[in-house]
Amino acid sequence: MFDWDDLRFFAELARRGSLSETSRRLKADHSTVGRRIASLETALGLKLFDRMPRGYVLTEHGVRLAEQVARVEEAIFSVERTAAGAAETISGRVCISAPPALASHWLVPRLAPLRQRYPSLELDVVGETGPANLAQREADIALRLSRPTSDALIARKLGELRYGLYGARAYLDATPEADWQFLGYDEALADVPQQRWLDAYVAGRSFAMRSNDLASLVSAARAGIGLAAVPHALAAGDLVCVAEAAEAIRTLWMLVHPDLRRAGRVRVTMDYLGEITRELRG
Repeated sequence: MFDWDDLRFFAELARRGSLSETSRRLKADHSTVGRRIASLETALGLKLFDRMPRGYVLTEHGVRLAEQVARVEEAIFSVERTAAGAAETISGRVCISAPPALASHWLVPRLAPLRQRYPSLELDVVGETGPANLAQREADIALRLSRPTSDALIARKLGELRYGLYGARAYLDATPEADWQFLGYDEALADVPQQRWLDAYVAGRSFAMRSNDLASLVSAARAGIGLAAVPHALAAGDLVCVAEAAEAIRTLWMLVHPDLRRAGRVRVTMDYLGEITRELRG
């Protein structure tokens, strides 16, 4: 016999292919993950992973087991979602997944009134570049900047993020327009609307810095390194808009699994997110 809990570690490592990512997801250290996998392989008498320089790759036995475990996982997650969705009390943990810069610079500063209304709520805000798996309870609610493709989730359009070209007042006062430097995304995000607009605006002039992280671009603009295409909602304060990026519009979506939408804690959080995004509509 094997420890059933070892399957949870196996399933996560099969998805991630990395000990570090698996340990982060399961909130366990590397050695625990490795020990759990070794224990499962010993109990089953099967080699489930090939240890490669770039990570863990499923063997043929591992692929077959992963398919079986996926069905077991879905049944377990369905039970969890059904139980959580039936809870009418407005208390407990609510996990919100959102793009990192949006989470830290826009969402978190607006959450205090929600906690004041419902002090028994425990808010867990996760800044993620990739989509959280709502079916597997990686989050209760997800905010995303891309149109959802799964019919298994309930999606609601919250509003739009509109962009402008922003720089620090001191930088703009000290730098002639002909000498402006620019801050943009790297190649991985070269096709997002705001970067396409910025490339056309720059028209061959130089970039002082590139990054795959919006928060880094905002910080660089505030530090006077150059100008960045920033959502108006994230640029309040000391940044000055010098051009409107009319073609750069990102739609903000809110997603929830149907099994959870009627849970009291999830319902009031969704309603509140609808309230604070009114500024993004109209």
